[in-house]
Amino acid sequence: MSTRTGVYPGTFDPITLGHMDIIRRGAKLVDRLVIGVTTNPSKSPMFSVEERMAMVRREVEGIGGEIHVVAFDALLMEFAENEGASVIIRGLRAVADFEYEYQMAGMNQQLNDRIETVFLMADVSLQPIASRLVKEIALFGGDIAKFVSPAVREEVVARVAEMKAR
Repeated sequence: MSTRTGVYPGTFDPITLGHMDIIRRGAKLVDRLVIGVTTNPSKSPMFSVEERMAMVRREVEGIGGEIHVVAFDALLMEFAENEGASVIIRGLRAVADFEYEYQMAGMNQQLNDRIETVFLMADVSLQPIASRLVKEIALFGGDIAKFVSPAVREEVVARVAEMKAR
């Protein structure tokens, strides 16, 4: 019997409760879940890839199942194929996400039609959460406790303090 592997890619800068919802649910759909941490050239990360990987590893401890956290800097479909994935897992929050993800899924299918994209709707209470907005709220001194775990909140607050001290 073969192992069904799924890849959940993202920048996770920082990892939010919305990401964690998709990870928990996605892990139930596959035998092995690979969380691919990447840098999106159109985003300016607050944390390095190594810091984000450590953050994600800590946050997924105890979820259960076989979960791996891996950095990648390649085409998603190339990364997924190298990981032996048959499924790409993507979270959707709103119509704007759908339009972008629909286009990406179509392009990815053109690159490799052996790997399917599965969309999971974020839990209703978590739909508005976006890493970009979490960082913006933190940069302006707002409370991000509703959007990230306590440990991630501490890391973001500390990084904002470092950035402001420069």
